[in-house]
Amino acid sequence: MKKDIKVLIIIPAYNEEESIAEVIEHLTSLLMTGTLDAHLSVDYLIINDGSRDSTLEICDKRHFQYLNLPINLGIGGAVQAGYVYAARNGYDIAVQMDGDGQHDIAYLGAMLKPLLEDEADIVIGSRFLEKEGFQSSGIRRIGIKFLSFLIRITTGKKIMDVTSGFRAVNKRFINIYVNDYPTDYPEPEAIVTAIMHKGRIMEVPVQMRAREGGSSSITFRKSIYYMIKVTLAILVCRLSYGIRRG
Repeated sequence: MKKDIKVLIIIPAYNEEESIAEVIEHLTSLLMTGTLDAHLSVDYLIINDGSRDSTLEICDKRHFQYLNLPINLGIGGAVQAGYVYAARNGYDIAVQMDGDGQHDIAYLGAMLKPLLEDEADIVIGSRFLEKEGFQSSGIRRIGIKFLSFLIRITTGKKIMDVTSGFRAVNKRFINIYVNDYPTDYPEPEAIVTAIMHKGRIMEVPVQMRAREGGSSSITFRKSIYYMIKVTLAILVCRLSYGIRRG
């Protein structure tokens, strides 16, 4: 008999009281439809990243599955906590999706397919392949294109949606990210880490939505810091792995 494949959906959440219930309701309704492979055993885990609003209370009252971080670790620390949980509990695949409603779990099957068929180690849900749905602001798209170009010239790998937080990874990269995951604005740097570990990265087209509630943590001032920090992080990460190989 075919062995069940354990999948964990990691949902980092910081002050997502306006959207987290709808995200989980949409997720659980999809899982109940039976449209996924019958051999997939899918769980979810909300990582409450020290929220200051009622996110924790909602998770507790609605009996959602969650891990509560007593202090705010940031998106990287929250996601890494999810990877630690996945590794310790024997999951074969981990999926990252945001708690703000931007990522549509209806694309879960498309995200998992390349991993299940051993065509990829990391799958990124990309809004830019078919350019449908919410495309982010013009300024952010310029920043994304710059980071995509930077990753391409430093690694040789072309990734369109380098800031997408909608991702799925296999067991090998669950274990890698347990010990080696960026802490601050991690998405582009995590791609470089994956490439340096010779990971096979594939993008699949998805449509994203605008936030269902709350506001982005990245203000204009933080956007400038983000670009400088991530640019330096990518260069340091690439140089670091080059030194190790040497």
